[in-house]
Amino acid sequence: MIETLAQGILLGGLYTLFALGQSLMFGVMRLTNTAQGDFIVLAAFAVIAALGVTGGVTGASAWLAALLVLPMAFAGGYALQRYVLNGTLGKDPLPSLVVTFGLAVVIQNLLLQLFSADPRSIETGGFSTQGIALGESFSVGALPLVILAVAVAATAALQWLFGATALGRAFRAVSDDAEIAGLMGLDAQKVYALATAIAFVLIAIAGTLQGMRTTVSPSDGPLLLLFAFEAVIIGGMGSFWGTLAGAMILGITQQIGFRLDPGWGIWAGHIVFLAVLVLRPQGLFPKTRG
Repeated sequence: MIETLAQGILLGGLYTLFALGQSLMFGVMRLTNTAQGDFIVLAAFAVIAALGVTGGVTGASAWLAALLVLPMAFAGGYALQRYVLNGTLGKDPLPSLVVTFGLAVVIQNLLLQLFSADPRSIETGGFSTQGIALGESFSVGALPLVILAVAVAATAALQWLFGATALGRAFRAVSDDAEIAGLMGLDAQKVYALATAIAFVLIAIAGTLQGMRTTVSPSDGPLLLLFAFEAVIIGGMGSFWGTLAGAMILGITQQIGFRLDPGWGIWAGHIVFLAVLVLRPQGLFPKTRG
């Protein structure tokens, strides 16, 4: 049971990274990005393409390629929100859902054309297979531990950003009332673009670590979106620590399901998600970002 809980927490770290960008975009703009999973896959393939161009095959070159992709993700997220998604915001959520769904379809087909349907992975020079022994018969992977540490650090950084910086206050202001924030001198369109740019950096980190941990294929996006959405709903929409907790609950539940029966893991996570959605639709840990 201890091993199951440990593996569930490590898996929850990965799900946290899948979900943080979604939580940020919804918390600031009330925008649900239905292309979240496909952008994660796109980031993984961007790192794979960078490795192919540079000819790198070592673990160090993989991390370097990931660092090169991060500023591209920031710029891409800013441009997407500034010139596309800002035009879909309003009381009606349907336009943003339709646009992001269309982006998901475009990304999937583009990746299929460029990389085919074959699964790929990011070469880490053997780091993905290394483990740390915690006992005579129990060890955990070094890469999952890194993923968990990154997830906790990213969650804490977002909480600090929102609670202790001028940019965070701007995010909270436009989230509460964009019109009044505009009267106080804030440009809501630019603030939204900055929020999405940060969300896309988190998406790029998630995609890179997913590609290092396992294989990725162009069709993986919807499943990754589902995991991200479930983690956000379980924890509470717009709550960063809630997203972390929701991802942990989802990961542990899946690992318990896998331990009971190999076919029950994903199904067990869906059952917990549905139970939370019915019994506590606001999530287990409502938004507290002040």
